[in-house]
Amino acid sequence: MKAIALVSGGLDSILAAKLVQELGIEVIAFHFVIPFCHRSKKNSPEGGRVLEFVRDNLGVPLSKIDVKDIFLEIIKKPAHGFGSNMNPCIDCKILMLRKAKEMMAELDAKFIITGEVLGQRPMSQHRQALLTIAKDSGLEGLVLRPLSAKLLEETIPEKEGWISRDKLLNFGGRGRSDQVKLAKDLDIKDFAQPAGGCLLTDPLFTKRLKELIKHGELDLDNIELLKVGRHFRLSADAKLVVGRDEGENEELMSLAKDGDYLFMPTEEMAGPTSLGRGGFNDELIKFSCAITCRYCDTDSLGGTDIIWFGNKDARKNHLKALPAKDKEFVSFRI
Repeated sequence: MKAIALVSGGLDSILAAKLVQELGIEVIAFHFVIPFCHRSKKNSPEGGRVLEFVRDNLGVPLSKIDVKDIFLEIIKKPAHGFGSNMNPCIDCKILMLRKAKEMMAELDAKFIITGEVLGQRPMSQHRQALLTIAKDSGLEGLVLRPLSAKLLEETIPEKEGWISRDKLLNFGGRGRSDQVKLAKDLDIKDFAQPAGGCLLTDPLFTKRLKELIKHGELDLDNIELLKVGRHFRLSADAKLVVGRDEGENEELMSLAKDGDYLFMPTEEMAGPTSLGRGGFNDELIKFSCAITCRYCDTDSLGGTDIIWFGNKDARKNHLKALPAKDKEFVSFRI
């Protein structure tokens, strides 16, 4: 008997998969990649951490399914609306389950496992939401939520005797103590503490996202840029993003694409890298140099040299810039 487990990289989903695996079911682990995860290794389920986490605790490989492009269409107008910010949690779960359903026959999987806990999330994990998610994904009766199963209606795996209901759990609410205890009992190693992995629940990020949509700039490249630095809307079609530390400076360099502009101090001066995207004329280039200078470690009233160039352009320009005064640019910040 096989089942597909949706694994986010967090504790609940790995506990649900492990619990079912301990009952003799062969678990096939899937991780869905959406555009709104943190870029940092500390907060992101991307990269190798989730692969290692699944391998170390389930002993199975992890298949990553990229749904970024489809998710962009959902974010424009989710059928079930948003949560407290721009988080379309119900539509997100339905999308993942539909994709998993498409692979059930090919993999000979009989049902789906998720780590949802009744009452843990206000939008997507109350009783009616869980029913809606299963129904609208075409998996009514085939979504097993092992951590809260005893608080929910019996599923087909339980009715058919594939899984003993007595072996399932009755976790509910927003507390974490039951999960932490179970993790110790099941010898789950190196699990991350809850950290709000989806940026769509972050008020600042969603403010930036709404501004991006307003200007008709919603695409995957611009979404990645939203995750880094200080953002300034300089004109209807021009943005400047200023790095806040060395790590973000490096990220901005890696995110730069053809047509972008880069601004930075000379090697002798500590300061940010700034990335300009959109239509930049001479005036906006000068303004961007001044904003970049504002965040440099200089006390010089005479300003400092700022290097600026178009990405992929070997020719670098130097401009002696005075630091912009806060009153001149703070209103442009997003």
